[in-house]
Amino acid sequence: MIDEIARYSEADLAEFKELILKKIQKAQEDLDLIKSAYMNDLNNGTDDTSPTFKAFEEGSETMSKEANSQLAIRQEKFIRDLKNALFRVENKTYGVCKVTGKLISKERLLIVPHATMSIEAKNMQR
Repeated sequence: MIDEIARYSEADLAEFKELILKKIQKAQEDLDLIKSAYMNDLNNGTDDTSPTFKAFEEGSETMSKEANSQLAIRQEKFIRDLKNALFRVENKTYGVCKVTGKLISKERLLIVPHATMSIEAKNMQR
């Protein structure tokens, strides 16, 4: 008889799925907010002020758009990682460390539901 590969129970997987779905929904809402801030070209009424002040405003606006763009990229990656975690829940490989093959602790997965490595494996990378 072949030993069964260690994996989380159906009940645990259902709990993780619910957590991941909530995180995806929240992350998507946050991404929509970031994108709306990025797309919203706020005009602060600097058209009639001195050219120097207007240049500062435009520079600040550019920096803000770049920061929002970076936030949006990070948020999209987070959502993609969560969706990949959801896929692992569906195929019952969720919570198995991709390096050691051991179960990632439930405590870690509740905090970082998209984790693919155990703390042990993360520490080996250093």
